[in-house]
Amino acid sequence: MTVSSINGTSAAMIQSLVGLRSQLDDLSRQLSTGQKSTTFAGLGSQRGVAVSLRSQLSAISGFDATAANVNTRINVANTALTSMADIVTNMKAAIAQSTNVSGINAASQTQSTAKYSLDGALGLLNTQAGDRYLFGGKVTDQPPVESADTVLNGDGTRAGLVQTISERKQADLGANGLGRLNLTNSTIDSVEITEDASTFGMKLASISTDMTNAVVSGPAGAPPSVSVNVGSGNPNEGESLTVRFNLPDGTTSSVTLTATTNSPPGAGQFTIGASPSDTTTNLTAALTTAIQTVGNTSLTAASAVQASNEFFNADANHPPLRVDGPPFDTATGLVNGTSANTVIWYTGDADPGSARTTASAQIDTSMTVNYGMRASEQGLRSIVQSAATLAAVTISSSDPNGVALSQELNTRVSGQLSGPPGTQTLQDIQTDLAGAQVSINAAKTRHQQQTSTLQEYQSQIEGVSNEEVGAQILTLQTRLEASMQVTARMYQTSLVNYLQ
Repeated sequence: MTVSSINGTSAAMIQSLVGLRSQLDDLSRQLSTGQKSTTFAGLGSQRGVAVSLRSQLSAISGFDATAANVNTRINVANTALTSMADIVTNMKAAIAQSTNVSGINAASQTQSTAKYSLDGALGLLNTQAGDRYLFGGKVTDQPPVESADTVLNGDGTRAGLVQTISERKQADLGANGLGRLNLTNSTIDSVEITEDASTFGMKLASISTDMTNAVVSGPAGAPPSVSVNVGSGNPNEGESLTVRFNLPDGTTSSVTLTATTNSPPGAGQFTIGASPSDTTTNLTAALTTAIQTVGNTSLTAASAVQASNEFFNADANHPPLRVDGPPFDTATGLVNGTSANTVIWYTGDADPGSARTTASAQIDTSMTVNYGMRASEQGLRSIVQSAATLAAVTISSSDPNGVALSQELNTRVSGQLSGPPGTQTLQDIQTDLAGAQVSINAAKTRHQQQTSTLQEYQSQIEGVSNEEVGAQILTLQTRLEASMQVTARMYQTSLVNYLQ
């Protein structure tokens, strides 16, 4: 009888045991990790889908991280803008108080408030989020604005606002303090007022009178002039003459003189003389005094505002304008300042185009938000400029026109704080940033929904069912135990046992 060897059979059974053991180890790993495989290859035909799902989830995570970073920057910027709004409120309150409380001390307090406001506003415009300056447009690695002291006083080699306002005041007032106007008596019975041919000073807008015996004419000629002739007879008491002027900042002022028999006349009056020529002499003196008063009040305020306009409407690509002097009181025009002789208050990005587009971030596959800001934007510049203008004009307590000058400045600055009508305001900038945050929050909500769906799908492909794996483990354990018992019995088999 032939007896077959069991070596080949036992080797196959041992190999089967090893395979079952490997399967049991893999199922145990799946049960402990919840993952079907440690490699994409182990996912079979679903490996391509798994790779795609992971890529989408990674992209969403990247978008969310970018959005969170941008949201932080916008929140920091909004805090600065809210503080800027508080500065506007405080400035308006100080101006209102100064308007309601007469006296030079009120003007001094307003100027003190303006200096603190300027320092605070420029500090806010140098706000950083991390290592990034927020109000410099594309230039994020350096402060976008100069300090308050440099803006006002310069740095020794570069002129600040105080100096440029002083130069412009000299140019607008002229050597005689009449706003570059010339008063002459063309005849013994007439007064003529002629403009200066320069761009500075007051410009004649109109002349009118209700004086029965007077004749007025102009503005006419080159340079323009107006005249009043009283040669036909003296005016009656209470009749008046009005001359209106255009000022450098686009505002207007006027002088009205009323005829009186009093001598000396009161403010805003001229004395009727014994003859028309005497009346003309008195009218000329009264006009000279009245125009000088306008020069020291309305014109000085308008000159300061215009100098401030020319100083602040500037950046690296648009130099500030300066009076072409010295001498300044006879200057005829303006010249460009340079970075070597004039403070350029804003040193950030000055490229054309919207400030918002200077900082952009992609927060979704097809969505980009713009959140850039420039300190030179109208809504921000008007605040800085208003505070600086008040801070730069010192009103002496001994100046008889000081209170009136303060009121003229307050009126102009109060209207400028929120920007000219129809121009950008601080609130417009805040609205733009709020729109960016709305887009960010909408994308974040959408990403949460997408992530939940993708993760569920990923779990179906890469994950396992604990119940199913547990059942497979029990089945394998049973098979493994049975196979091991059979294998053990086979190894106990011998020829002696077989013959028995």
